[in-house]
Amino acid sequence: MARVYNLPQRKSFIGGLSINLIFIIINVSFFILAIILLSSGILQIDHIALKPSNILEGKYIWTFLTSMFMHSPTTFFHIFANMISLIFIGGFIEKLIGRKRYFWFYMVAGLFAGIFYVLIEPSGPFAVGASGAIFGVAGLMAVLTPNLPLYVMFIPIPIKAKYAIPGLLIVLWLISATGGIPIGNTAHLGGLITGLAYGAYIRYKFPNKTRILSRHFS
Repeated sequence: MARVYNLPQRKSFIGGLSINLIFIIINVSFFILAIILLSSGILQIDHIALKPSNILEGKYIWTFLTSMFMHSPTTFFHIFANMISLIFIGGFIEKLIGRKRYFWFYMVAGLFAGIFYVLIEPSGPFAVGASGAIFGVAGLMAVLTPNLPLYVMFIPIPIKAKYAIPGLLIVLWLISATGGIPIGNTAHLGGLITGLAYGAYIRYKFPNKTRILSRHFS
């Protein structure tokens, strides 16, 4: 687990690209492709977006995966906000835990976020987006580097990660509840739980290394 605090190095992947950058490329490419295929009628929303009722009926199980890389085709802000978050948070976490661990953790966080959504909201609407996995990455950050100062949305004051990340989840929940805006809060919570749990495991298994890491980013 030496990679946890081997911060100066960033191992490459295919063609020198990081795993995080590959995830971003996949998300953007899928966003563009989905717009083309959906608007042309070649593809239906049921085939790529996660809908609890479909899953509970045993249909379109693969949407647990495809929905992680799909964003709302009706607004650019959805994918823009997620990819900006992924650039800063994902790239940082990949450096800390290494590319292989980052790949598997990101995938598990995104899948668990989808499962959590289906179980908690069995009659919920279609859900898409990388934010479930991103909240998983953010939850891991909150545990490994709790005092790391972050700038959240349009707040010009840095806030410690341990406050900023759960605080953002609460703010999004309030926006959704008061403004009637469809936000996947349940999936966000599922991803966050995954990140907190994995972070707790790492801190338990490697207490000295994570203590050094936490102090380094205080």
